[in-house]
Parts: sequence; C-alpha cells; structure tokens
Amino acid sequence: MLPDAEREPPDPDRNRQLSAQRIVALIEILLCSDYPTQIAIGATFTAFGFGSYTSPGHLSVSYVVGLSLADSVALISLVVLFLYAHGERPRDVLIGRRRVAPEIALGIPLTLAALGIAIVVFAAVQRFVPSLHTVEHNPLAELMRSPRDAWLFALVLVVAGGIREEIQRAFLLHRFDVWLGGGTMGVIVTSVAFGAGHMLQGVDAMLATGLLGAFWGVVYLRRRSCIAPLVSHSGFDLLQIVQFIVVGR
Repeated sequence: MLPDAEREPPDPDRNRQLSAQRIVALIEILLCSDYPTQIAIGATFTAFGFGSYTSPGHLSVSYVVGLSLADSVALISLVVLFLYAHGERPRDVLIGRRRVAPEIALGIPLTLAALGIAIVVFAAVQRFVPSLHTVEHNPLAELMRSPRDAWLFALVLVVAGGIREEIQRAFLLHRFDVWLGGGTMGVIVTSVAFGAGHMLQGVDAMLATGLLGAFWGVVYLRRRSCIAPLVSHSGFDLLQIVQFIVVGR
C-alpha cells in the first residue's frame, strides 16, 4: 500500500464525468430496450387507424409485420446514432476485427446448439415442472394461417429477430462492458429482459428465450462480433416455422 502522501488524490471533475457518462449509457440502454420504440410506433399506427387486431383475439399479420420492421429500422438507427455520437465506429462494436465469412460459418453449428438448448429446457419443463407450460397454443403461431403468412413471418423473424435483436444485444453488452458493471452483468440483465419480452408465449418459452439470450450474449462477448449470434438466432427462429411451411399445421 502506498503512503498517504503518495496516493493519487481523488479528482472530483473526473468522478463527475464518469457519473455523467454512466447516466448517458443507462439512458441509451433504456431507449434501445425496444419498449420505447415499439410503444411510439404502435401509438402512431393506432393514431392512423391501423389496428392490431382483425377481430377479437386475432392479431393482424400486417400490423405485426409493419410494427416489427418499422421498429427494427428505428432501433438499429438509434444504435448507430449513439455509437457515432460517442466517436465509436459501428463496425468496430458490432462486427469487430474478425472476418465475416468465418463468423457466418460458425453461426450454422451454433444454430443447432441453440436448438439443443431450447429442446432441453422444454423437455425439462415437461418432465419436472409442467405447470410452467402456461400457454397451450403460441399466439404468434396463430398468425401463420397460410403459407403466405408464414413467409411474411419468416421475414420478420430474420429482420426483427436475428438482425435487430443481435445488433441490439451487441450494443447493450458493449455499453454494460464499458460503463455499467461489465459484460457478465450485461448478459444477466439483457437475458432476463429478453426472456420477459416473450412472456406472452408462456413461462417455459420465457425461460428458454432467456437462456438463449445468455448463450448468444456470451458468444458475442467472446468473439466481439454479432455475426455468428445473428446467423444462429435467425436460423433458430426460421426452424420454428419450417414445419408449417413444409407440411402445414
């Protein structure tokens, strides 16, 4: 331990600057959490008479597709804006220094790993705690009433699921890693939030998506590139509707 005379005195200005930067990072995380953008876009759609239901209990496919795609554009634009505002290059944060082609190739086996995680979670719930299966029929699956609806939903899953959510996850984890307690804290917080966002699909789906979010988050932190998680996430989501497109429900 250094003698008192040799210790570096605290710098109040630097401490205030660090506190301000952490507050800004927290605000950016909240703005990019998906809720503010979806609420704002949903309210705009409603104001223009674009309803979310075609009939009681039946979500509108066009509403879900429109909201998801518009929200993807808004959220990715915010991420890019915030990165540039801090003098950070989006490519450095989102893609890193790794070559894209090998990351895409890595994403393919990671798709199978993600599928394995989901299978284990749902099998464990069914075997040990079936009460967590709180939703008998996935309400989002009800949107796919025809092959055309399934293909539209496939577009949403790739753009709003794989691309948007993994760019969002990379940005949030980067902010946590630099300003808000580190990457591990970021994985925990973002995974809990990711799972909670799927509560509509049931508690078991919430647990599975939370673990999947942690899986993709760890991959990003280890590789500092969102490409492999993006491919894995998109592939996993697309596998969910392959059965409907190929053989129907």
